[in-house]
Amino acid sequence: MNDDMTTDLPPLRPLPDQPAGVPWPTHAWASAAPETLGADSGGLARLLDELVGDEPHPVLGQTFAAAVVHRGRLVAERYGLRPVRDLRALEPNPPLERLDATSELLSWSMAKSLTHLAVGVAVGDGRFTLSDPVPEPAWSDPDDPRRAITWDDLLTMRPGLRWREEYVIDTDQLPDVVEMLFGRGAGDTAGFAAEAPWSEAAGQPDAYRYSSGSTNIVAANLQRTLGLDGDAEGFDRWVHDRILDPIGMSDTRLEFDAAGTFVGSSYVHTTLQNWCRFGLLALRDGRWDGMRIVPEGWMEHGRRPRSADKGIFHGAHWWAWDQDQGPFGAHGFEGQRVICFPTRDVVVVRLGKAPDSDDASERLNAHITSIADCFPEL
Repeated sequence: MNDDMTTDLPPLRPLPDQPAGVPWPTHAWASAAPETLGADSGGLARLLDELVGDEPHPVLGQTFAAAVVHRGRLVAERYGLRPVRDLRALEPNPPLERLDATSELLSWSMAKSLTHLAVGVAVGDGRFTLSDPVPEPAWSDPDDPRRAITWDDLLTMRPGLRWREEYVIDTDQLPDVVEMLFGRGAGDTAGFAAEAPWSEAAGQPDAYRYSSGSTNIVAANLQRTLGLDGDAEGFDRWVHDRILDPIGMSDTRLEFDAAGTFVGSSYVHTTLQNWCRFGLLALRDGRWDGMRIVPEGWMEHGRRPRSADKGIFHGAHWWAWDQDQGPFGAHGFEGQRVICFPTRDVVVVRLGKAPDSDDASERLNAHITSIADCFPEL
């Protein structure tokens, strides 16, 4: 469903501050036993045992790693098995490896939420406003209706562009996202995405189309606006300087295509504990140890529900769930999750390979909610 259906949702929940006396995990995480924080430790252990095991769960799939942060402390951390291969390869029955705290884990579409934060930094610097048209060269013709597409249209996935976002190959015509990431568009992901034809007026509820192409157009034009068009090294340094390094994610790796554009739709690699840092930054409203990483109100822009999509809501490169406790977070293909629960001050992270179905996604989200429910509300 693509219409706005957000009027009956609970209001956005306030985002909690870091508790007094709990150090920010820029260099190392403070840890605590869940029961010392009032949690149902037995229930938490059972849920994590079900989620992370050597054998894939029949519905939740194979979880590579999972962790829980409560009130700024790392209270649970589990590592499982992963195929020894590029996660994008299709080879059958690869050998498995045991992961640990040093293992890189692929974001898939959770990278979109990092892209949103990067745009927020640039907006805070006064580089542009959300209502400005995106300076996409492919749309420069005065008669091109795509010329009016704004940054906000792209971030809310309402640019009015035709796009097919699915990984099921059931026809001779590859879905747009597959063609972009693995086919003829892989060398210039944003250039490929910018070829998408105009379909309907941008910015309207009916224009909603979840699209990795929209994100890569954002990434390329953000680099262009910063004077880093095609400069992979320069943009990588900028993202690290402004977002990743200050919160302790310096060993995070961004992937760029051959055109030098950050593949902001899909390719960020970092450790489980770093994904926890990413979630804590979001839960702390973009603040970290006395610094404001993104402007005030930017996380509200991201997590405010706008478009219904398969039982949850898309905001602006972040997702929100229809629950009273106001969970929101980053989602990725095959069940990548960094989910924040504001009323409990909890972040749950899960990385792995879940079945690509609406039912599996719903079951995984429900399982993550059950993990968060082991902790008391504030």
